[in-house]
Amino acid sequence: MAPVAASTPRSEQPGVLFVCVKNGGKSQMAAGLMRLELATAGREGAVLVSSAGTQPGSKVNALSAEVLAEIGADISAETPRQLTPEAMREAGHVVIIGAEAQVQPLEGVQIERWELEEPSERGIEGRERMELVRDEIHLRVRELRERLLG
Repeated sequence: MAPVAASTPRSEQPGVLFVCVKNGGKSQMAAGLMRLELATAGREGAVLVSSAGTQPGSKVNALSAEVLAEIGADISAETPRQLTPEAMREAGHVVIIGAEAQVQPLEGVQIERWELEEPSERGIEGRERMELVRDEIHLRVRELRERLLG
C-alpha cells in the first residue's frame, strides 16, 4: 500500500496518538484509559487510539499496568513504539503528556500538551504516586473523549 500523502484526507473516524518520552508509562496509560472509556460508553473502536514515545523504552512500566488493571484497563501486553510522522498523520490529533517529550509540529495534525501535576514533587512516591497520575490522566481522557465524539 502506498504511503498516504499529507494532503489526502483522513478517514472520518477520529484518532488520537498519546505521546511521552519512553512510551512505557503515561502515554500507555492514556491509551489504555481511552480504550476503557470507549468500551464503557459502548463506543469501542469509535476512536483510533495509539501511543508512542520520542525515545521509547523496552517495556511498559509494571506499576502503570498494575494500577490500570485495577480499574479494568489492560496494557500489560503493549510494547513501546517510536513516534513517527506517519503515526501522527494517521491519528490527526496528538496529545503530548508531560513537559519532557518534544514533538515537531506537522501540517494537518492537531497537537496539545497535558502538563500533569507530579506527585513526587510533594514527596508522594510508588503506588500512591502512580494512582494519582492515573486518576489525573483519566479525568483528561474523559474530557478528550467528549471532545472527539461530541
